[in-house]
Amino acid sequence: MNESFGPDIVLLDGSVALVTGGAQGIGAATALTLARFGADIAICDKLDEPMADVVDEIEAMGRTVTRAHLDVRHDEPVADFLAEVAARHGRLDIVVNNAGGGFFAPFLDVSSKGQAALIAENFTQVASMTRACVPLMTNGGSIINITSIEGHRAGPGFAIYSAMKAAVESLTKTLALELADQHIRVNAVAPDMIPTPGDAGLISDSGAMSGATYQQPWPIGGTTWDCAAAVLFLAGRLSSFMTGSTLHVDGGTYAASGWTRRDEGGWKL
Repeated sequence: MNESFGPDIVLLDGSVALVTGGAQGIGAATALTLARFGADIAICDKLDEPMADVVDEIEAMGRTVTRAHLDVRHDEPVADFLAEVAARHGRLDIVVNNAGGGFFAPFLDVSSKGQAALIAENFTQVASMTRACVPLMTNGGSIINITSIEGHRAGPGFAIYSAMKAAVESLTKTLALELADQHIRVNAVAPDMIPTPGDAGLISDSGAMSGATYQQPWPIGGTTWDCAAAVLFLAGRLSSFMTGSTLHVDGGTYAASGWTRRDEGGWKL
């Protein structure tokens, strides 16, 4: 950064940001946060009704919203959506690949169809969406991939999901190099378990994530807004010399590497 700066440097006035999976959870918090800091928003999701609520809130801020009800795994509706964004704004400045999802099942119980769905939802669509968006990033910009702590450790019951999040982490680093000449930065955010509507069933399905056995080091749980704050940082000028990096929004889980807090105080492995 070749300038001194003040509070205004966090503003995104005049920028255009695309957020996938923006109807709820981390995606909704991210779209709302980017809009509050000045960005016009392009938003897409499979869930139309909750997305409409997010759109209404963004429009109430005076921001422009381009909205599409679609599944990011399908290239044709994505192409139509991006054509609408291009016609309306002429470019993209920020792309947040947030859409994804999974289910709990031991690896040997996952069918070929289930495996293909997990790969498409958590990796293939990220690669395809990025490839489709880059031509619109004519002024450079920032791509932020939402990965997971599971991409950095074993994921029993989530083997394919975890492997695909690790693949997105690797893709993030490679694209950071390949797109540098176009002044496009590529970074990732890796949350630990964040309460969202989309993940509500996972806690009951997986005993490993019950409150009795699962504990992040930080004494206060994280929220979708913590993830949105990390995205905001990576989207703007404060992170202008960062690319190929991952921000771990996980309450210290990645650093802990298995250490957990004792009820009586102190730590144990």
